[in-house]
Amino acid sequence: MIDQFFATKLETSQTFDDKGNRVVVTQLQALPLTIKRIKTVEKDGYDALVCGVAARKQPKELKLPNAADLKPGDQINCQDILKPGDLLKATGLSKGRGFAGVMKRHGFSGGPKTHGQSDRSRAPGSIGMRTTPGRVWKGKKMAGHYGVETVTVKNLKVIKIEDNLLTVSGTVPGSKNSLLKLLKL
Repeated sequence: MIDQFFATKLETSQTFDDKGNRVVVTQLQALPLTIKRIKTVEKDGYDALVCGVAARKQPKELKLPNAADLKPGDQINCQDILKPGDLLKATGLSKGRGFAGVMKRHGFSGGPKTHGQSDRSRAPGSIGMRTTPGRVWKGKKMAGHYGVETVTVKNLKVIKIEDNLLTVSGTVPGSKNSLLKLLKL
C-alpha cells in the first residue's frame, strides 16, 4: 500500500502530554492524492504512481514496488495511511536566509574583541596557507547563500489526525504553506 503523501506546513505550536510536559508540535494540512497514471516496469522501466496533489501544477511521482490494487482516478487521504502514534519522515526546503556571513552560516566564533582589533570581529580569518598549495581548497567554509536546501527530519510522531489536519511532534523544515513530502516509517 502507499506509504507517502504530501502536506503543507500550517504552524508550529505547543501542547501538553499526559504528565504535563510541554511538547512542541507542528500542524500540517495533508493534501489528498489523486492518481493520474500508474507506471510499470514493462512500459517505463520502474514502478511508480503519478499523482496530482491538490492545487499544485506539477504532478508528483511516488515510487512504489506494487500498485496492483490502485487505478487511475482513485483518491487517497492521509487517514487511509496513518494513525496516531505512527512515525514520519518529513522532507522539505529550509527557509531562505539570503547572503549570510560565516558566523551565521557556519557558526564561526569571529575574531578577538580586544588587543587592537577594530574591524575583524565577524571576519572569517585566514582562508589558506602559503606558496604550497598556493590556492584556496575546494569546499572552504565562506560567506554565501544560506538556506533553501532540501532538509529531512526523521522520527516525527503523529499526535492527532482529524479532517486531513495532522499534528506531529517536533518541527519540520520550511516556512508556512511550504510543501512537504511525508513518508511513513
